[in-house]
Amino acid sequence: MNSAGNNFRKALKNNKPLMVVGAINAYTAMMAQSAGHQALYLSGAGVANASYGIPDLGITTLEDVLTDARRVCNACDLPLLVDIDTGWGGAFNISRTIKELEGAGVAAVHIEDQVAQKRCGHRPNKELVSCDEMVDRLKAAVDSKRDPDFFIMARTDAYANEGIEGAVERSSKYLEAGADGIFLEAVHSLDEYQALREKISAPILANITEFGKTPLFTAKELASVGVDIMLFPLSAFRAMSKSAEHVYNVIAQQGTQQDLLGTMQTRDELYEQLDYHSYEKTLDDLFKK
Repeated sequence: MNSAGNNFRKALKNNKPLMVVGAINAYTAMMAQSAGHQALYLSGAGVANASYGIPDLGITTLEDVLTDARRVCNACDLPLLVDIDTGWGGAFNISRTIKELEGAGVAAVHIEDQVAQKRCGHRPNKELVSCDEMVDRLKAAVDSKRDPDFFIMARTDAYANEGIEGAVERSSKYLEAGADGIFLEAVHSLDEYQALREKISAPILANITEFGKTPLFTAKELASVGVDIMLFPLSAFRAMSKSAEHVYNVIAQQGTQQDLLGTMQTRDELYEQLDYHSYEKTLDDLFKK
């Protein structure tokens, strides 16, 4: 079965580690595919920040994330991993989340063990639900899959509160509940990924986000300790935001964008990415006299 979930699993099998890059909208997804990437990520923080202008504090809803996920999946055929925070409610809500996202063409999700009023994984004062409650979340998610290849990853934020031992213990129980992989958030060293690898055989994800708790380890370093997935959740978004800030400031100060042209994607480059001319040709043929 050549489903989105199956394509994600094939990409995971063929890349060690699989580099998964964040796309905040359909166009950035297309650019990532053109650059040769084999899997994409839709960040909960990205949806909150870029689409709604709010912080990543569990404020967005399933429908908010679905809107962006559908747009990415409709524009690009790379497998998409989606951040579903804590699942947006109890067992019935989690079940609906999985069914809706799978129906939208999503390949994989990760669900976390923070309380519903969650915080960014690299901020202080995170609170966790009990291991039993997270196991219940995972069972609800796994039981709702229609495609057996749909990939459900358990994210644990336990390192900050319970240390690597607590995170490893939780991870083992999450895998027993049916999770396909483990997202170990905000660890500080390669040794900690190694400690998890020694206890589990399932895929491990390392979140290599800028300006966070985890050093910017390289793909080679992570592969050496058995990490399977390397996540770059908001790298492009941060660069785009800094560039946009600069453009707005220069225009405000100079009253012209002339000095910025060399930093911009050209109209022709945009058209090439969008295959604009084939659309235009269809119009020309349609209205040809």
